[in-house]
Amino acid sequence: MTRCIAIDTNAYSALMAGDENVASQLADAKLVIVPIAVLGELHDGFKNGSRAAFNERKLREFLDLANVEAPEITAKTAEIYATIKNYLREQGRPVPTNDIWIAAQALENHAVILTFDKHFAFMEECGVILAS
Repeated sequence: MTRCIAIDTNAYSALMAGDENVASQLADAKLVIVPIAVLGELHDGFKNGSRAAFNERKLREFLDLANVEAPEITAKTAEIYATIKNYLREQGRPVPTNDIWIAAQALENHAVILTFDKHFAFMEECGVILAS
């Protein structure tokens, strides 16, 4: 247990589907953060699905785990977001806005990002580290 992991929406979904690799990485984490943008994406998906109550309950159970936190967005998060967004703009690399917020919260919390989205790699020059 040595690192902090920021879980992306697709990694959370994989965990709920029984992905053993995701479960193993989270089990090894000292702290798991759920960025606010991930919470928004999850709640949105639940509201549009047929198992909303079940999925909301599973998310609450996950958030209640001792090593799981959903940190607030701070002024520092916004500064990091702007740095990443500006870098991506200069590179001509469009990335979904929510993913930039996820990366900003990960950086602020010194967390690696557990995701299946390849475009997070475009942010590595900004200090973003991806879980392997």
